[in-house]
Amino acid sequence: MTSSQLPAVAEPGYLTAALRRAGDLDAGAVREVKVLDERDTVVSHIIRLGLRYVGESAGAPQSLLLKTPHAGFARTLADDGRREVVFYTKLAPKMPPGLVPRCFDGRFDEESFDWHLLLEDLTDSHELATQWPLPPSREQATAIVTTLAHWHAAWWDHPDIAGAWASTEDSAQRIETFAGHYDRFADLLGDRLSEERRILYRRLIDQSTRLSERYHSHRHLSIAHGDAHTWNFMLPRAGVTDTVRIFDLAMWDVNVPTNDLAYMMAVHWFPERRQALERPLLNLYHETLLASGITGYTRGALDRDYRWSVLWHITKPVWLWAANIPPGIWWHHLERVMMAVEDLGCEELL
Repeated sequence: MTSSQLPAVAEPGYLTAALRRAGDLDAGAVREVKVLDERDTVVSHIIRLGLRYVGESAGAPQSLLLKTPHAGFARTLADDGRREVVFYTKLAPKMPPGLVPRCFDGRFDEESFDWHLLLEDLTDSHELATQWPLPPSREQATAIVTTLAHWHAAWWDHPDIAGAWASTEDSAQRIETFAGHYDRFADLLGDRLSEERRILYRRLIDQSTRLSERYHSHRHLSIAHGDAHTWNFMLPRAGVTDTVRIFDLAMWDVNVPTNDLAYMMAVHWFPERRQALERPLLNLYHETLLASGITGYTRGALDRDYRWSVLWHITKPVWLWAANIPPGIWWHHLERVMMAVEDLGCEELL
């Protein structure tokens, strides 16, 4: 992609105005924009923009990340774009600094479903813990879970999230939708989905109202990331003194915080790795909550919530299949989360 092919939000004039609104550019102006790199993720397109200025530009970013929808999912996953723009423009400014990348500009067009985010470029200072699908080291996992605990603590039963949870009617509609997806999913898999697993899914659907009582208690809730696998965290590079940053925020919601922990470990890690790190990381998470001022949430409550979240995450492969995510992702999720359900005795919750 050349500069002449860039979208209007990457034009010098637009970027100049955005950086001035953000307080990062005073008298100077963006003179030239070039593409340093671009890539597709599963559901978005990322362009790394290099900027050159004219006039006074001390402190202005030399590069930015422009995030836009993936062409193949622009309409089917439009709500994800809407939610991520809302997060960066409405919620992120209220969070402690250093948890997420800075956002310089974000817009969502309700008519065209087009959206964009102009984000801080952390390429030179930060990196992913590992190449997908390798799990993180113990040290990396410790840094990631500590940061996630700080994120959750910042929004724990916060007044600004009061009333932002789904209603019982919305939850009932969601499980009804899931049940329809599940029937088609099970038909597709045939004998690749065992009778034992089919029974587990049917019991979860049948008892979903009772199981949802934990969520509808509206106690010990926070803003959950919703897609908190370890490749959505940027760790400081060797020799760089900085914080871990959390990104890809399209699936955030107000929820039971252990949903993020269960998604990271039970859905993405095979049993040996999960069993080695799960207990120490849950201990660390709870200790970090306490150090952050969270009270009334016991270690036993954390364990109960974690097992509850692992059980609910058997729904994740079905939702991913329904969104046309490739089976190379959801099939492995299905196998791993089912093994975690068995290891942790989650069926007892039914």
